[in-house]
Amino acid sequence: MAGKKQFDVGIALDAAMVQFWRAGYADTSLDDLSRTTGLNRSSIYSSFGDKDSLYLRCLDRYAARYGNRYDQALSSASEDPLQAVRAFFEVTLERIADPDVPDGCLIAQTAMAAPALGPTIAARAIEALDLQRARLRTALNAAQLAEGDADDFAVHMTAVNQSLAVMSKTGASQKQLRTVIDISMSALSHTLHARS
Repeated sequence: MAGKKQFDVGIALDAAMVQFWRAGYADTSLDDLSRTTGLNRSSIYSSFGDKDSLYLRCLDRYAARYGNRYDQALSSASEDPLQAVRAFFEVTLERIADPDVPDGCLIAQTAMAAPALGPTIAARAIEALDLQRARLRTALNAAQLAEGDADDFAVHMTAVNQSLAVMSKTGASQKQLRTVIDISMSALSHTLHARS
C-alpha cells in the first residue's frame, strides 16, 4: 500500500528479542526497541502492541527456535538416550558459544526476573520451562527409564540446562560447563545401565 512503511516482522522480532535478551525487560525502553528494530514507537505499537505484548512474542519466538532444536536433539532417545540427552545439552552450548546472540538464556533470565514482571510474562516463562521438562521426560520415557526416574531426571536436566545459561553469563568456561554436563550424564548413564 502506498504510504505504508513495509518491514520484515521476523527481522524486527529478532532485533527486539536480542535487545530484551541483552538488557532484560526492565532495562529495555521503547527508545531502545525503536533503535534496534528501526521502527518508530507508533509502528511498534500498531504492529506488536505494548511492551508486554512484544516481549511475549519475543519469548514465544525464542522458545520455538530453541525448542525445535531441543526436539530434534532428543528425537533419537529411544535408540540412544545418552547421545540424545548429550545432543540436547549441545544445543545449549552452541547457543552459549554463538557470538551473534547474548550470553545466557532469555527464558532463564525471564524466570529470574519473574517477581518484578507482570503475571502473564512470568506465567509464559514457567510454561516454557515446563515444556522443556516435558520434552525431556518424554525422551527419557522413550528410553525405557522408569516413570519416577524419568520425572526426576527431567527436573534435574532442566535445572542443569538453565544453570549452564546462568553460569555462562558469569564467564564460566566451556570446560566448566562441560564438567557440569558430564556429571549429570554420568548419573543418567548409571541409572540407565542399572535398569538394563
